[in-house]
Amino acid sequence: MSTKPQDAQHRPLSEVDKLRVEARSAAEVRALQTHPDVVALRVEKVRKQVDALIWVGLLLGLLFTMANVQTFAAAGAAAWSLPWIAAWLLDPMVSLVLIAVLLAEQVTARWQVEMRTRGTGPWVKRTKVFAFAATYTMNTWEAWADLHLAGIVLHSVPPAMVYLAAETGPILRDRLTEAVLHAAKLTDTDNGGHGALPPVDLPIVPLDLDTETTAPSRQRSRKPAKARKASRRVSRAEYLERARAAYRPGTMVTPAWVREAVPGISRGTSQVVANELRTELDNQHTVTTVATAPEATDPTDSAAASVDGRAA
Repeated sequence: MSTKPQDAQHRPLSEVDKLRVEARSAAEVRALQTHPDVVALRVEKVRKQVDALIWVGLLLGLLFTMANVQTFAAAGAAAWSLPWIAAWLLDPMVSLVLIAVLLAEQVTARWQVEMRTRGTGPWVKRTKVFAFAATYTMNTWEAWADLHLAGIVLHSVPPAMVYLAAETGPILRDRLTEAVLHAAKLTDTDNGGHGALPPVDLPIVPLDLDTETTAPSRQRSRKPAKARKASRRVSRAEYLERARAAYRPGTMVTPAWVREAVPGISRGTSQVVANELRTELDNQHTVTTVATAPEATDPTDSAAASVDGRAA
């Protein structure tokens, strides 16, 4: 369940504050949408779609003309004869050269490089025109010979679309690149030549937007879980160390005393810790008693000492 936007004091926002929020959001969205990098990314997506559609239409048109060109080149030869098979090579020969030119123009138009220069001359344009003219002539020859109007229209549309796509594709790519450069120039001009415009900074009251009313209770419920997760289980050796530190001479070591001296220890663990501590204390008492006992005198040495005394 959502609640109305509130400020830091959890008071409902006024209409003015709401307008400030919307204005700031709109300014940030506008700044991002007109950013040159965002514009370039969107243009590249459109460029890919344009290239894909143009190439699909162009290839379909070339495939459509292949059958008529083969019929024109075969000139009534028997099926599967050598002239009939060789006739299938004529249309791909022309189409592949045209496709090679279009692939090169796809790259040069992307970076706005002029194909016709003083060194290269108009050969690119001439190659495209000749390939189109050859395809159109071979595709519509029989229709023109018979003056079949429907056949002329039918077989003229695919070559014409191939030529139009070949001429329009580079122009579209060049204009898309120009759109990216134009967006960058506009942004730089609006900002006085200092790059992209920063988002508009409007004064606004700090907000504490809670999208769900159950969020505070959910956060409170997480804290004990985190505390339990962060807590570490105490080992028996640590309990014994704590009991050893709390022991004083004369204290009766019992499980009850261990539970009192070491908070949080269980009843079973306190019994084990009490037994181990008593064992340690008994061992220490035994060692101390042995170390402080007087050294025993050898009877032989005593008798020899008394004889020596009487002789003297």
